[in-house]
Amino acid sequence: IIVAARPSVGKTAFALNITQNVAIRQRKAVGFFSLEMAKDQLAMRMLCSEARVDGQKVRSGWLDANDWVKISDASDILADAPIFIDDTPALTAMEMRSKARRLKLEHDIGLIVVDYLQLMRGGGRVESRQQEVAEITRSLKALARELQVPLIALSQLSRRAEEREGKRPGLADLRESGEIEQAADLVAFLYREDYYDQETAARNIIEVILGKHRNGPVGTVKLTNLRHIGLFSDLAPEPDN
Repeated sequence: IIVAARPSVGKTAFALNITQNVAIRQRKAVGFFSLEMAKDQLAMRMLCSEARVDGQKVRSGWLDANDWVKISDASDILADAPIFIDDTPALTAMEMRSKARRLKLEHDIGLIVVDYLQLMRGGGRVESRQQEVAEITRSLKALARELQVPLIALSQLSRRAEEREGKRPGLADLRESGEIEQAADLVAFLYREDYYDQETAARNIIEVILGKHRNGPVGTVKLTNLRHIGLFSDLAPEPDN
């Protein structure tokens, strides 16, 4: 599964929401490989999301009594959640495979998340970055099949999408390798209109665009995106006229 977007649209927050839902609500262990952010930063994001507390208030220390209660309750929930974060930078595909196998053996993980694909290294000698990304993509696909668990790999998009009218991304915008599109069973793009237009009426709304779905339909799902707490939720229905 590929989840792709331009920088700062919300890939990591989206992946963390999925991680929390799987680990806390479904009680399945998750292996989260973070090549960009340190594990304490990810833990803080999950804490704010779970507690429904503004991340800026937590970082500044301006918390009221009710906030502290919510933070304490969320801390207990996360401490009990089977989430295993590896923040080794520049991880090779072979190193990740070894770590994932161990997590499967010791904790029976039900999901693997990679944040993000282009920060991985292939480990072998290749002629181009495109070949290296293709090799990494094939390795992740093989890992998911070997362990029989879904694997979500986050991916950067090229600037190409921003040059067209509407700016909504598509499969041609996947960065550095067409192999990403070929190997993926599902490709989802994240798009926020307020990323480009601060005055839009569609503020705090994110579109999850299914550009490829090997075993089902494609289309677009709109979600509410509360960025101050890092939370994604169902979009409230529009009132009847």
